[in-house]
Amino acid sequence: MKVRASLKALKQKPGSSVVRRHGKVLVINKRNPRWKARQA
Repeated sequence: MKVRASLKALKQKPGSSVVRRHGKVLVINKRNPRWKARQA
């Protein structure tokens, strides 16, 4: 699965991690929840 460029940019932020759940790619950030994203 291709990961969108916007998710890769969010991956660089401190405290963020890329997770796959139920076939979706999610970016979760505990430190700054504003930087949440998903790719369905």
